[in-house]
Amino acid sequence: MLGYLAGTLTTAALLPQVWRTFRTRDVSGISLRMYSIFTTGIAVWLAYGILLKETPMMLANGVSLVLACAVLVMKLRFRHAGEAPDKENVARA
Repeated sequence: MLGYLAGTLTTAALLPQVWRTFRTRDVSGISLRMYSIFTTGIAVWLAYGILLKETPMMLANGVSLVLACAVLVMKLRFRHAGEAPDKENVARA
């Protein structure tokens, strides 16, 4: 029971970031390096849960992996949306 509670809380903690990023398309405060490492860590935890056949670990990390991947994809997709134009590109235009 404790594993399910911990998994629910840590997974739910990702929801506000996913929702805010999806709604605003603002990824300026998200570190690509941090989220890449974080997402890889979640994938490893998921693999570990699968090896141990621990349902709470598999469920929590499976959902967390989807949510973290969503933020990572949005970071890659929206990263240039709010940036000021580059001086070199403006000069060439």
